[in-house]
Amino acid sequence: MILALTGATGFVGGHVLDQALAAGHQVRALTRRPQAERMGVTWIAGDLASSGRFAQGADAVVHVAGVVNAPDRAGFAAGNVDGTRRMLAAARDAGVRRFVHVSSLAAREPGLSAYGWSKAEAEKRVEDSDLDWTIVRPPAVFGPGDLEMLDMFRLARRHVVPLPPRGRLSVIAVEDLAALLLALAATSGPRTIYEADDGTGGWTHDGFARAIGRAVGKRVLPLPLPGLLLSAAAAIDAALRGPGAKLTPDRVAYFRHPDWTIDPARRPPAALWQPVQPTGDALARTAAWYRTQGLL
Repeated sequence: MILALTGATGFVGGHVLDQALAAGHQVRALTRRPQAERMGVTWIAGDLASSGRFAQGADAVVHVAGVVNAPDRAGFAAGNVDGTRRMLAAARDAGVRRFVHVSSLAAREPGLSAYGWSKAEAEKRVEDSDLDWTIVRPPAVFGPGDLEMLDMFRLARRHVVPLPPRGRLSVIAVEDLAALLLALAATSGPRTIYEADDGTGGWTHDGFARAIGRAVGKRVLPLPLPGLLLSAAAAIDAALRGPGAKLTPDRVAYFRHPDWTIDPARRPPAALWQPVQPTGDALARTAAWYRTQGLL
């Protein structure tokens, strides 16, 4: 295939790019900055606001890029809602019918956070299009290259992991998510929303914290925090790291939701895709990558 890919210089998109090239596909990848030449990749200068002709000649568009952290609702809207609308237009203008869109479980609860609202609004744009679309709502994604979970790994080395109030979550290794997106790009329809995870049925917050502890070789004490304390921690993170803060008030709002597990009825068909990365092994590889980068 020839794939038009957004987010190729990021975490999830980078893994999609690697797997696509390994499978022999050609990739037209949108980028805001000059990139080193790479066999099989045509870098297209532009961003979600100025995509140019990036989808020309492609068999499918895989839209991974999005905004996970913004100062206000307008920032989320610009990156996730308007950006998706422009990618749909780019696909239509190029005559590309297949459109695979990466959303988030947060879209199920748009009233909890500006991020969730923006992902739900983006989904509406996709659903209203006349393209051959499929939406994927990943849960928490982790793996080599991820920086969003780095703080949890660092805290686990100190034996104590502060957590949201008690609840459950689903997770997925980035390699499995990338494989699903490529499988969907090569498949026509159906127009539906899939939710995919590691196949475990979900983790308690405590259980996942302990799994991270095992990945870094430490026994950890999970420490669920009341919502008010999480909000205070977000204020401290903002004061210390400014725009680079990972724990924002918007994230606190959806972290406090007790159930971020996938809906089993929305799992992709087993004949199309199944997770193959055991979560414990994938967490260990993630910790190893952090170490090689001098981050852990």
